[in-house]
Amino acid sequence: MADSWKITGFASKAEVQAALLAHDEVEEWDFDMVIAGREVAEDRLLEWVIEVWLPREPTAADKRAVAALFADRAPELSTEKLPPTDWVIESQKGVDPINAGPFHVRTPEHPASDDAVNLVIPASQAFGTGQHATTAGCLAMLALMRREGVMVRNAADIGTGTGLLALGALRLWPRALMTVSDIDPICVGVVEDNAALNGATIGAGRGEMLMVVTDGMADPVLKARGPYDLLIANILARPLIELAPDFGKAVSGGGHIVLAGLLATQEHAVRSAYRRAGFRLARRLVNGDWSILWLRKRR
Repeated sequence: MADSWKITGFASKAEVQAALLAHDEVEEWDFDMVIAGREVAEDRLLEWVIEVWLPREPTAADKRAVAALFADRAPELSTEKLPPTDWVIESQKGVDPINAGPFHVRTPEHPASDDAVNLVIPASQAFGTGQHATTAGCLAMLALMRREGVMVRNAADIGTGTGLLALGALRLWPRALMTVSDIDPICVGVVEDNAALNGATIGAGRGEMLMVVTDGMADPVLKARGPYDLLIANILARPLIELAPDFGKAVSGGGHIVLAGLLATQEHAVRSAYRRAGFRLARRLVNGDWSILWLRKRR
């Protein structure tokens, strides 16, 4: 197994979270560098650490790329060589299961819950293990929609990552058509593996998941399978705003959209864009610093 290394820096919660958001906006980021942030300890909620795993010894340019994510003063960055291990799994190892609505999201190393809807997502090269507040919030919002009587026959998950949200939606609406997309081709294999792990089928029929690789709604398959009565997009505020007109065209009258990946401070701008696209707010959840929006298209 190849050597693996880690870059570590300590800063405040606000500084690390801002750096993680800045990372999401860096188009030329080296995807060999897997980045994460967390609390230093359960009793030190405002003290955070940023960690970056690499399959090689970090260069000075690697450290400069991490430091550049901090707007003002970058923390002191240290590097260490890790014991022989899978560096991707190392970045997500030890993640505790989470509960979101009826869902229990776990890695294969943790036991199933007898009284919940279990979803199993191993460490992988795509985002969306459920630990992130926006992913957990989306699962809770989808469950709320189901409890309130929303029926879904045709759904799409844009920016699917691991496929977790699509898998959750299919547990709630098992006869729905489900189209999933991501801009990253690596997600194809990740989604296929996670579908098999959770008893889902890759295909174009009802209760199955059809995967496409595309940016936004540009793929002809996405267009042909619409309009959708549920569209899920857990991405970032800026692309959510840019995609509002396309999402408005893709959702049927009376249909629903669940948006996440936006900070509560960004909610006003996102809601304004979707109001112009024909949506109105049905419900909102706030999970930590993040907003999860359920919007409904005017008929």
